[in-house]
Amino acid sequence: MISKQWLITLLAATAWACAPAHGQSTAPKTAAASSAEETAFGRPGDPKQVTRTIAVDMKDTMRFTPDKLAIHRGDTIRFVIKNTGKAKHEFVLGSMAELKSHSEQMKKHPGMAHDEPYMVHVSPGKTGTVVWQFTRDGEFHFGCLLPGHFEAGMVGNIKVTKR
Repeated sequence: MISKQWLITLLAATAWACAPAHGQSTAPKTAAASSAEETAFGRPGDPKQVTRTIAVDMKDTMRFTPDKLAIHRGDTIRFVIKNTGKAKHEFVLGSMAELKSHSEQMKKHPGMAHDEPYMVHVSPGKTGTVVWQFTRDGEFHFGCLLPGHFEAGMVGNIKVTKR
């Protein structure tokens, strides 16, 4: 006969193992679903509607180049992010408060999986892409939230203004 405590432990472990990792969704990603994911800093962009491509370099000096961007509200940007370093880096869009909060979570869970349209992990020597439409004016940021990188200054600034 199975003890009640053993059954509770088994159910809790099963629920934890089946839960999606941070940033992951169990629902399939579709263009329609992505376009509905409006955030304070915009929404996933349609690759067919790109108005500008911006190349961003990530280095082991814990810096992005460029680290300051000016974008017009409504523009759909294709960020082409190249990792010219020897360490893994990531590019994550958001408000400064969101990036700081996410950075703290990454310190607690360094192996945390991500699968959001506003971020990309890039291995050394590789290139990643993020397509994003900026729908609101404001000051936004991008950063590498791998433990220690953000704190070392691996963060950039985006100023979004109307035309």
